Amino acid sequence: MAGPITTGSIAKALWPGVNKFFGMEYAENAQEWPALFETEPSDKAYEEEVLVPGFGLASVKPQGEPVTYDTHQQSWIARYVHVVWATGFLITEEAIDDNKYEKLGYQRSKAIGFSMRQTKDINAANIFNRGFSSSYLGGDQVSLFSASHPTQSGNQSNALTPAADLSEQALEDIVIAIYLTLDDRGNKIALKPRSLHVHPNDWFEAHRILKSVKQSGTANNDTNALRDMGIFPEGVKLNHFFSLLDAFFIRTTAKDGTKHMQRRKVRVKRDNDFDTENLKFKADERYVFGWTDWRQWYGSNGP
Repeated sequence: MAGPITTGSIAKALWPGVNKFFGMEYAENAQEWPALFETEPSDKAYEEEVLVPGFGLASVKPQGEPVTYDTHQQSWIARYVHVVWATGFLITEEAIDDNKYEKLGYQRSKAIGFSMRQTKDINAANIFNRGFSSSYLGGDQVSLFSASHPTQSGNQSNALTPAADLSEQALEDIVIAIYLTLDDRGNKIALKPRSLHVHPNDWFEAHRILKSVKQSGTANNDTNALRDMGIFPEGVKLNHFFSLLDAFFIRTTAKDGTKHMQRRKVRVKRDNDFDTENLKFKADERYVFGWTDWRQWYGSNGP
């Protein structure tokens, strides 16, 4: 725990003549986590989502023979456990009394809000930054992006194998895999790509691939099928908080994928300690990011 802000912490605030205190206020990107997650309210300590597969294919019923009955039961469970995220600062009564610059206090308050928003974007992006790691498992006991998601009809994959850098060919391979996705009982489903999500390193390459009239980066006169067919109707989304430099992700039309469960929105409080008269200023929020159905996302971890 850091100590309180005292008169010695920012000694220049005690004397006139300072033109500006800088470093706490910069232009801020719009929050990027909403492009990755659907938000749902919550009023419990945790939420659970239960996989209940449908039925398999029908079978031939021989004349005079009974129908072959299928079964219907729950499978694995995805659990969302809420976490409280908080920050704040302490400042002594003397530092408040002797401060000559009212704006400095206002800047501190704004900086707390900036910290809370940055934290939320990082927490959201970490679902993807850890998406290929076997240390972070979902309800089906494999990582979000895996070649071995267990289903009743066999393992399925939403990870490009072998992994590859962002390219026209890599995108086409993943799109084909999306079109061939099955449900848990092996039935074909109508799954389509929605958007492409990239690290800033791939921002320009993604634009070239999807906007070129002809095939990108070649002398071929072939058409750019990704562009002509409108494969990504919601375009390319940039995320500054992705830490996997060569990874890229495709969001599909599947429902119940990555979710942001909001237990309590940001609240800001201030109070004075009775004994020290230190001002306490804090902000907190309670939420969780996670995923339920892996079919909402396909991706590559780079080579």
